[in-house]
Amino acid sequence: MLSQSNFSRPAWTPWVLAIAAFWLSSNLLLDFLIMPIMYVSGMAADSNFAVAGYSLFWSFNRVELLCAAVLLTGALAMRHRPQEFEVCHSGSRCRWTVALGIALLGLILVDAYFLAPQMSALAFELENARQSALTPVMPGMHSLYWLLEVCKLACLAGMGGLLLSDLRPSNEAYATVDIVA
Repeated sequence: MLSQSNFSRPAWTPWVLAIAAFWLSSNLLLDFLIMPIMYVSGMAADSNFAVAGYSLFWSFNRVELLCAAVLLTGALAMRHRPQEFEVCHSGSRCRWTVALGIALLGLILVDAYFLAPQMSALAFELENARQSALTPVMPGMHSLYWLLEVCKLACLAGMGGLLLSDLRPSNEAYATVDIVA
């Protein structure tokens, strides 16, 4: 029988930080590069834009759900077994990390299962009916989308800031020695 002491415990901090950085960078790439290029290139006026947008966001939202689940799992795992220099060694930082993980999961659940389907349904309806009567609703949905994106980016940056401090060397390692002459 193997004892638990024979196995090394995985260091969650670098993995959670890497996933947060991946999610943050992919979010910025999608929002500030891919979507503006699609809009400027005239694809937004294309009859298949709603289908392309829905497919793109459906796929990306699933990746975001996976990232949110891993971030929250990592935050909870760090809370369960804190090491000396991990974020969960400090109670306040640990609570903030878990709260940010829960907030990220909640934001992406709203985005994936409420906002994206509603925006896509409205876009399909507008595309098929060629009516402009429903268009005043879409700017409000875009505003809500951008509000959720800003909250997501702020939570990811906050979590990254909390975790990044664990990867820096501690101040004790760089203690200075005063030489008295």
